[in-house]
Amino acid sequence: MSTRMSTEFVPLYRFWQPRFWPGWLALACMRLIVLLPQPMRMACGRVLGRLMYRLIPRRRQVARRNLELCFPELHEQALTDLTRQHFESLGMGVIELGMAWWCSDRQLDKLITVTGIEHMHSALGKGKGVIMLSGHFAATELSGRALQPLLPPMAAMYRPSDNPMNDQVIRRCRGSSTAELITKASIRRLLKALKANHPLWYAADQAYSRKGTVLVPFFGEPAVTNTAISQIARVSGAPIVPFFPLRLDNGRHYEVAFLPPLDNFPSGDPEADAILVNTLLEQQIRKAPEQYYWVHRRFKDRPENYPDPYI
Repeated sequence: MSTRMSTEFVPLYRFWQPRFWPGWLALACMRLIVLLPQPMRMACGRVLGRLMYRLIPRRRQVARRNLELCFPELHEQALTDLTRQHFESLGMGVIELGMAWWCSDRQLDKLITVTGIEHMHSALGKGKGVIMLSGHFAATELSGRALQPLLPPMAAMYRPSDNPMNDQVIRRCRGSSTAELITKASIRRLLKALKANHPLWYAADQAYSRKGTVLVPFFGEPAVTNTAISQIARVSGAPIVPFFPLRLDNGRHYEVAFLPPLDNFPSGDPEADAILVNTLLEQQIRKAPEQYYWVHRRFKDRPENYPDPYI
């Protein structure tokens, strides 16, 4: 682990105040669940997801609305079922976060299959790092652990949590597979990691502001889409290698698949690049729609002439 990343760690014992006690209870439960056999871990995750479905109505409404926009062909009951399946997937994702922290390499080797790793090795041979293009999918946390012995030290884009204890827990979970966590404001660190020929995990499916974005289709619906990946690729010269994790058979097995590097990327047209990225994401999402991060308001911040779909 890099020294720079380690300086961002805060000892967990500092979070002793009563307001953090629910977090400690949740952490203890997660640790105990990770000790269970894999089918029981995932069963606990699905139960957690069902609780989240009932206890977080605002996020449930956002997920349902996103699914309505992206899958207009589905009838009401199918949309309800898919929303519930999505929350079960989120619950399993919480348990997988703990697995990424506490499971041994031997345990994960039995669960995870990696395909197409030769595309990464070939891209790294150019000496300019590699941008590992993906999105916010289930099992992403576990994929880092599977890739750790196969690749040079990885960096990952990271959005700090507002809850300081949660932030430190997530840092530890992700720190078990990545050498450096980089925030969106740390462009110099990002470029430095690529210059050192490190792989960089980058999710291109969430826009944080209208600056540096374009309005392009996502499942046929206009979505504000970040174009930063085109700029980073242009400045660094790093190849773009798409990779996607997939949970199979309710978490009894996982697949991490790398695709060939993107040709002619960046193309010089950020809008065309954004359309290409969204198309790749759509193709992967359709394989297992419940495993995408639908609780994020993907269609927010559109121009004023577009109605807010979440009102």
